[in-house]
Amino acid sequence: MNIFVSGGAKNGKSTYAEQTAHSMAREKKLPLYYIATMIPHDDEDEERIARHRRQRAGMGFKTIECGRDISAAISGKRGVFLLDSVTALLSNEMFREDGEIIEDAHIKVADDLAKVINEHDNVVFVSDYIYSDAIPYGELTEAYKRGLAYVDKTLAYLCDKAIEVSFGFIEEYERDEK
Repeated sequence: MNIFVSGGAKNGKSTYAEQTAHSMAREKKLPLYYIATMIPHDDEDEERIARHRRQRAGMGFKTIECGRDISAAISGKRGVFLLDSVTALLSNEMFREDGEIIEDAHIKVADDLAKVINEHDNVVFVSDYIYSDAIPYGELTEAYKRGLAYVDKTLAYLCDKAIEVSFGFIEEYERDEK
């Protein structure tokens, strides 16, 4: 079962996703992988990564550090995968270290994640819900938000289940089979 998990910052979505992936791996007796997509840029990023490592310590995750081209990184592997996060993955693809900005990066990311879904049956995707802010931002930020919405919509459509985590509340949406 492929699952899309979305929610606001610090609302428990990563914890929920980790527990879900861990349960799936235990139930199916499969290896458990954590696909870490964040490329750290400052001390705050490093602390966030350290906090996530502490949080999942002892759960049996094998970490795959991969900020881009996820499907290539897990091709041929069998197991349960937790990808945290789609938000960072899009940022890595859109805003390159050399300063290049790829405004249509969301298409590549959505295609790459669709390929992951087509090749793997047990993936949990984590993304940040960033769409309800009423403050208008600059064009690049708005382009990023639109791009993330495109990727998230693609995942919600392709996954078997979409989960919204908000202030500790969990809302599940299952895909209707036609």
